[in-house]
Amino acid sequence: MAALTDVQRLQARVEELERWVYGPGGARGSRKVADSLVKVQVALGNIASKRERVKILYKKIEDMIKYLDPEYIDRIAIPDASKLQFILAEEQFILSQVSLLEQVNALVPMLDSAHIKAVPEHAARLQHLAQIHIQQQALWGVGVLDEAGSVLDKGFTQLLPMLHFGPTGPVCGDH
Repeated sequence: MAALTDVQRLQARVEELERWVYGPGGARGSRKVADSLVKVQVALGNIASKRERVKILYKKIEDMIKYLDPEYIDRIAIPDASKLQFILAEEQFILSQVSLLEQVNALVPMLDSAHIKAVPEHAARLQHLAQIHIQQQALWGVGVLDEAGSVLDKGFTQLLPMLHFGPTGPVCGDH
């Protein structure tokens, strides 16, 4: 009985609230405050349930980060005995890498020599000389080459009649 009176009091309060919101003329259209309150309650419930799912996802993300940490994986997944076996299995490879490293360390003084350190300066000079060479070729062009070729042709044409061919090959002069 007390529950029924509580519901009646709640109904009276809602009706009074509707009069305040919509005025003394009653509700506008078919819309009631109670319906709006139910919709708001449903929306808040959906939000609250999504919030709980988001909390669960955040916890799972923290777990994923912990599991992806290499130190955690090494501690949990691979025992020390297995790590030792991996190292022993790669012993020959490690020793070959050590010998290669020793060879490189022996060559370091050569890399630190003045000749190697001067390479950038020489490269700049070489580039400058190459540019001068290209400019001179463009300046002299094909004309100089044609002129030299014609001089050589004239020389060969004048020299050819002077040569006599004997049984063993060309002979110069009257002999």
